[in-house]
Amino acid sequence: MNFLRLLKHVTTPEWAVRRGFTKETLARIEKAVRASEQEHHGELRFAVEGPLSLPYLIHDRKPRLRAEDVFSQLRVWDTEHNGGVLIYVQLVDRRIEIVADRGISAKVGQGEWDAICRAMEKAFGEGRFTEGALEAIERITALLARHFPPRGRNRNELPDRPVVL
Repeated sequence: MNFLRLLKHVTTPEWAVRRGFTKETLARIEKAVRASEQEHHGELRFAVEGPLSLPYLIHDRKPRLRAEDVFSQLRVWDTEHNGGVLIYVQLVDRRIEIVADRGISAKVGQGEWDAICRAMEKAFGEGRFTEGALEAIERITALLARHFPPRGRNRNELPDRPVVL
């Protein structure tokens, strides 16, 4: 167990999420996700989480494992063509993870997702939450449009609204 990490999560208030992700920022992210999904056949979800629960901290579960759990909980995997992508923001750990469903992972390598994550972390570290999130969505849109162009009827399978956990 990482005691410093535990202490950070226990002492960070829930409302801290709202500092960087205001209603306006969340609305702009939702609008960007909706627009993005018109450019490709994938589905995006955006999740932001503040302090983690004690079981995650006691077992020292890394942000990637939490992102995979959230991917499952939000049913991002439950799309017709296995084209779901989750952008997971762990604010207290200051980590971002992108989890892609198997249809997308077969064509887009983890290195490309990691580069987007690190750019977001840099922007967030500078206090540019809205810009960092929107730039990441643009980059993801370009990747998905290249590998999963829209085909036929492109129905919206997952909610576009960001989730604050």
